[in-house]
Amino acid sequence: MSYDNIELDIAGGVATLTLNRPKNLNSFNAAMHEDVRDALDRIEADSTVRCLLLTGAGRGFCAGQDLSDRNVLPGDEPPDLSIAIERYYNPLIRRLRGLEMPVVCAVNGVAAGAGANIALACDLVLAARSAVFIQAFCKIGLLPDSGGTWHLPRLVGHARAMGLAMLGDKLGAEQAEQWGMIWRCVDDDDLMEEARALAGHLATQPTRGLALTKRAINAAADNSLDGQLDLERDLQREAGRTYDYREGVAAFMEKRTPSFKGE
Repeated sequence: MSYDNIELDIAGGVATLTLNRPKNLNSFNAAMHEDVRDALDRIEADSTVRCLLLTGAGRGFCAGQDLSDRNVLPGDEPPDLSIAIERYYNPLIRRLRGLEMPVVCAVNGVAAGAGANIALACDLVLAARSAVFIQAFCKIGLLPDSGGTWHLPRLVGHARAMGLAMLGDKLGAEQAEQWGMIWRCVDDDDLMEEARALAGHLATQPTRGLALTKRAINAAADNSLDGQLDLERDLQREAGRTYDYREGVAAFMEKRTPSFKGE
């Protein structure tokens, strides 16, 4: 499928969305946001897609916002940065979090600013050993957006979130794994092979149940225990009515490998 700023490939139940502005470290401008939005529309409309794999072209995953796209000169009227956040970044984060399928992110290089936080909005994050995560906002007088102030303290704790956000230090992939910020750090040469294998595996699993699992875990941070127990009850009712639940039980009883449909 042809786009100017991304690549989209759909095969074997996996949609691979590659940010493709490598000369700009895949930083976002308005056109790339529009391409990503259209690609996600296609993915959601395609019943064959059961997992999304997000990655970047070249030596970086995503450097966040392309600052040349909003070049502010002395004497210019101060920009209203909330417009781009409300129009592009917030909908993207909500979309990734709410997508009714597993979302795997393969961080192949630097993930800075909004790029880091877009990765953190995905369900399972693999990062190349050479990759780094940088909350670069403080370097230009801004605060972490794109869910950064929400995800960071929940993933790494208050103290580490404050340090990352206020100092803007590089956090290597190995440290990110040790801190529980990402799922796994892998050797650079193995990143895409492992990411594709993981996405391919997820695409064969009971993806309707995985989507409900994702919904429950994402809700847990804001729920009381009683609220979460009620949500688990309601979602389990829904899961129990799926084809995949019936198939999983039948396969278990018949001692065979299940054939899930994501239905």
